[in-house]
Parts: sequence; C-alpha cells; structure tokens
Amino acid sequence: MTAATQALNSTTQTTFRARFSTLSIGFLVLGLSALGFLVLYSIGRAHTNETAYVIRQAQWFVLGLTAFFVGARINLHAMRKLVWVIGLAAVAALILVLIPGIGQMVNGARRWINLGYVNLQVSEIAKVALVFVLAHYLAAEQRRMGEFFRGFVLPVAVVGVCFALIILQPDYGTAALCAVVGATMLFLAGGRMRFLIPTGLGGAALFAAAVVYDPVRFRRITAFLDIDANRQDGAYQLWQALLAFGSGGTSGRGLGQGRQQMAFLPEAHTDFIFPIIGEELGLIATMSIAGAFLCIFLIAVWRMRSAQSLYLFLIAVGAMLFIVLQALINMGVATGILPTKGISLPFISYGGSNLVTMFFFAGLLVNCFDEWDRKPGALARERGSH
Repeated sequence: MTAATQALNSTTQTTFRARFSTLSIGFLVLGLSALGFLVLYSIGRAHTNETAYVIRQAQWFVLGLTAFFVGARINLHAMRKLVWVIGLAAVAALILVLIPGIGQMVNGARRWINLGYVNLQVSEIAKVALVFVLAHYLAAEQRRMGEFFRGFVLPVAVVGVCFALIILQPDYGTAALCAVVGATMLFLAGGRMRFLIPTGLGGAALFAAAVVYDPVRFRRITAFLDIDANRQDGAYQLWQALLAFGSGGTSGRGLGQGRQQMAFLPEAHTDFIFPIIGEELGLIATMSIAGAFLCIFLIAVWRMRSAQSLYLFLIAVGAMLFIVLQALINMGVATGILPTKGISLPFISYGGSNLVTMFFFAGLLVNCFDEWDRKPGALARERGSH
C-alpha cells in the first residue's frame, strides 16, 4: 500500500468518524427532545390544555438549539482566558440565590432567580463553570498533579465551594452530581488515589450526616427503604410511579391513555416524566431512552481516544458525565433504585434552565469531536493561558 493510499484511507476514516459521531449525538438529542414534546402534549391534554406545556417547552427548545450551536462552535481554547471570570460569576450567582428577595423560594428550596419572564436555576450555571474551570486548571497543572496542594487541595476546593453553595439551597442531588463529576475529572487528570479515596469517604460521611439531620431528606430515605408502608405518605410519589410502570407493561396503554398524569403522580411533567412514558408507551420506550443515553456515553468514550490535549479531554468528560449521570439519577429515582430526588430527565423533562444546559453540553461534545478531527495525530499539547 502506497503512502498516498494510506493517507487517503486515514482521511476517509477521519471523515467518517467525524460525521458519524456528530450526527449521532445530534440525532439522539433531537430524538429525546421529540419524545419529550410528545409526552408533554399528552400530559397537557390531561390538564385540559394540551398545548400549554408544549408551547413553553418549544420556546426553551429554540434557546436550547442556540446553546447547542454556541457550544459546538465556540473557540474552546480562547475560553481558557475567561474561565476564572465564568467561575466567579457562577459563585456570585450561587450566593445571590440564597439571599431572600433575590432567590425565589419554591417547595422549601431557594434555587431560582426570577428574571421576569423566566426563572433561572443558578445551579445550571455552576455545572458549566465547574467543567470549564476544572478542565483549565487540571490541564495547566498537569505536571503537578502529584503535589498535595496544587494537584489536590486547590481543585478539591473548587468542587467544594460549588458543592457547599448548592447544598445550602438546598439541592442535595445536584450537589452530589457536581461532586461526582468533579472527582471523576480530577481522577482522570492524574489525581492521586491516596488523596482521593480518604477525601471521598469523608465527603460521603458528611453528606450522609447532612441528610440524616435534615428532616425532609431523612424522611425520604426512610420512606424509600419501606415503600409499601409509606405509600400514602413519604413514598406516595414513588408508589404512583411504580404503578405507572406496572400498568404500562411492554407496549404501554397508549399515548394519552395513562392515568397517573391525571393528578395522581406529582411532578409528572418534570422530575417524574419517565414513569408517564412507561405507562403510556411501555417498556420498549423506556428501554429505548436508556439505550439513547448509553449510546451518548459510548460515542463520547470512543471519541475520547482521539483527544490530543488534556483540556479538551476533560471538557468532553465533564459534559458527557453531566448528561449521562443526570439521566441515570432520574431513571434510578423513578424506578425506585435511588431515593426520591427532584432532578430532570435531560432533553425530555419540562423546564428551561436544565434543557438549555444539556443542549450546551451536547454542543461541547460535538465541538471537541470536531477539534480532534481537524488535527488527527497531533502531539499532546496545551494551548491558551496558564
């Protein structure tokens, strides 16, 4: 085989890889969103206004598509000059939301800032900032990851500030999600296990203590441990969700024929939309959703082998984990595998801030894929300000 033939084959493989991964991510994200619209229309019919949820979600969907294209086209290396500004802005927003009169209290939690037409969930800003700040710092300090202070204490402090401010809202689920994503990025960047393991165990113990001493969260845990005995109280929502899955069976009762959305299952259009899908469209639909998120994970992992810089690798890791882990948590809660926790199903649940953030993360994945394909075989290097 001549050198020219080898070069042609390499270019063809690169082109195929680029198009396949980008189109696959786009197809999966749009497919999940389309399913969300379908189910939200069905839920709206049960509340005598079939278009209310769909129209509002469509507005957020347009913003989400915009965020996707922004994430896919921004210069990620130039963004390194702004990461600390982004980080400080996120911390400021997390502090502001805790102030009465600025942060809006909903169901005992202060997580939103009212901007008039929309309510901004500031923890979504924190997710984006966490990915950029950690990716930049860990890449810049790559050679010092063995040091205790610069390679461990400082990045853990970044995650810790984000974690603590989100806990204060309180939002235990999102705080735990941020901690897991941050710890995974630190580990993949070369963080030492002798530091990570004790810190992880200590953090888990403190998190458990916070749950135990929070009456609302502790009641959820005890209800989760005995669903049948608490089905009229703390486990009511989970019990209704399990009834929905059982009623749907393999093929479902049919779109619009579900019963749980008729005021039986609270938050049917947001955190517990997955059981509605199970009831109306059946096991085939719910397994397809799980399969879609698995495909996003596998495509991202496959493409990460082409990463030429630690910075872009960590951007892709953080974006992928926030999408996939959030989906796993939502599905785990809805099926009774995890204790009840309000967290959206990416691309499907009704709601704006999270939908836009998930689209942005999907765009970041595509951006990283394109960057790696433009420079196949490049030597590992870091660019941007250190």
